Amino acid sequence: MSDVVALFSIFILAIFIGFEVVSKVSTTLHTPLMSGANAIHGIILVGAIIVADHSDTTLELVLSLIAIVLATINLVGGFVVTDRMLEMFKGKKK
Repeated sequence: MSDVVALFSIFILAIFIGFEVVSKVSTTLHTPLMSGANAIHGIILVGAIIVADHSDTTLELVLSLIAIVLATINLVGGFVVTDRMLEMFKGKKK
């Protein structure tokens, strides 16, 4: 039980620290940070695929497939947001 409380405490602290770090970033750095986040999400997607390959039970397979779907949505969404942000910096078309 104490392991669950410790892990939950770390999770809550990570949420607060992540929010504080991201809220302090200036708007000019958001595009490079999104590119880095997309690379991390790509690594997460590859990890989810590897976990799906090594799953032994149906529950592990279902959870890993859900992880693959969510990581894919996150990756594609990150690229869409990055593309929209880059469009804001382009000059007007003649």
